[in-house]
Amino acid sequence: MQSPLGDRLYRAVTTVCAAAIPVVLVLLTAVVVRAAWPTLAAHAGELAFGTTWDVPRKQFGALPAIAGTLISSLIAVVIATPLALGVAIFTVDIGPRRLREPVSFLVNLLAAIPSVVYGLWGVFVLVPLLRGTIMPALLPLGAVVPLFRGPAYGPSLIAASLVLAIMILPFIASVSREVLRAVPQTQREAALALGATRWEVVRDAVLPSARSGLIGGVILGLGRALGETLAVAMVIGNRHAMPDSLFAPAYTMASLLANEFAEASSDVHLSALMAVAALLLLITLLVNVLARWLVQHVAIGMPGGRSS
Repeated sequence: MQSPLGDRLYRAVTTVCAAAIPVVLVLLTAVVVRAAWPTLAAHAGELAFGTTWDVPRKQFGALPAIAGTLISSLIAVVIATPLALGVAIFTVDIGPRRLREPVSFLVNLLAAIPSVVYGLWGVFVLVPLLRGTIMPALLPLGAVVPLFRGPAYGPSLIAASLVLAIMILPFIASVSREVLRAVPQTQREAALALGATRWEVVRDAVLPSARSGLIGGVILGLGRALGETLAVAMVIGNRHAMPDSLFAPAYTMASLLANEFAEASSDVHLSALMAVAALLLLITLLVNVLARWLVQHVAIGMPGGRSS
């Protein structure tokens, strides 16, 4: 048996390690808010609802960047969720056992690819494909659907959304897979005993029980998409204006910070950028907290699930 001194030392070390993460988060938030406070105190309304970003005139309206962040992330989630859910169902319930692990490995491998590689792929493969083939084919629909109006620039809101969809797919698939595995096997066996097919088992017995956790995985992917910087900045066009179609260049909060932070030469400009960073941090934290709560809600609510 360990000595009482060893127990106390072990408890102290683990306590310090556990407390380090929230302490770092609090310090990070404090530094960002302190640097952003001059702008938040004097121009919070203009920052959140203004559309003009003019550094020489000290006008810092971040609404186009906020809108670009939310729209591109939501479109990415809409594209990635069906694919990720299909992968999760295949690797847990539907696919042959010999293929489940290889498919899971390949999907998880997408998360290990650096974002700059996704950005380069977007610049040299996706953007030319959109500009030369997909956008010209969809432009005639612009007379009916305003989302497809405008010239086919290539770098655009839809290009950023597609890159983001590929980047967040492994995160949503991984969480969804673990949530589906948390559904008791007895529910599947009971449905099979009643004569249900494998798809009916998934549709009627598995998915309803895992609904909250799956939603949590989707929101977690949304949080990942909100903060992506380099790959988005390379393909979105970086135009500070409200996007009026999916083909229009746009801006995001993260790409705004990446493009202008190194060139911020005045305290006012730097404070405005830090205010944008504080807003992005707040949105990301709220999204991730909500996602974690939903994922844990599944495990707690399941029969035999953990209550802590």
